[in-house]
Amino acid sequence: MSDDYCATPALPAPAPDPTDVGSPFAECVLCRKPTEYPESYKGITLCPVCEWQEAQRTACSG
Repeated sequence: MSDDYCATPALPAPAPDPTDVGSPFAECVLCRKPTEYPESYKGITLCPVCEWQEAQRTACSG
């Protein structure tokens, strides 16, 4: 048998650091903290915390 049968997949690339001065990040529309999205991103931009809270709210509404 080959050794790659049980190999674990490579880890995804880490999220960009919003405190990085070199690249501008969009603000969260709810709390105004930096998001993982660039300023050029179209649509609603949410930080990871607000994105998670929004997902909880929409999952429980029904």
